[in-house]
Amino acid sequence: MAKEAKTNAMRILDKKGIRYDVLRYECSEFTDGVSIAEAEGAPVDQTYKTIVTKGKSGDYHVLVIPVAKEIDLKAAAAVSGEKSLEMVHVKDLFGLTGYVRGGCSPIGMKKQFATVLDESARQYDRIYISGGRIGLSLCLAPDDILAVTRGVMAPIAR
Repeated sequence: MAKEAKTNAMRILDKKGIRYDVLRYECSEFTDGVSIAEAEGAPVDQTYKTIVTKGKSGDYHVLVIPVAKEIDLKAAAAVSGEKSLEMVHVKDLFGLTGYVRGGCSPIGMKKQFATVLDESARQYDRIYISGGRIGLSLCLAPDDILAVTRGVMAPIAR
């Protein structure tokens, strides 16, 4: 059996000696985070999605929130020191991050952007995030995500 190639996120975690588990699921294209969590058998409440935004300043920001919730752009802007934030258009995502919609991990983007993890992650020892491609998720400690991304935790979901 051929060994599966690792994603940027996995290589970075390996290099830093951070423990993670890999979950694979069958999916040829992105559907939605709740369906993906259910397909891989992960608890929906512990499964998080990555949203890339652009601030009024022109800086990019990465927001990581529960898949079943919506982003509170006003709260995220305040935490990010921006007047406002808007979501990056899907067509611009790959060129900016190196990841496609449904496979965008907060870890291992082309450039490390300011990252905010929703404070709800604080209640879990481990959460699930995209592993860097459709059909692949990683399970790891929220503190490890913050350490690798140099991120902060704040209330940014509703």
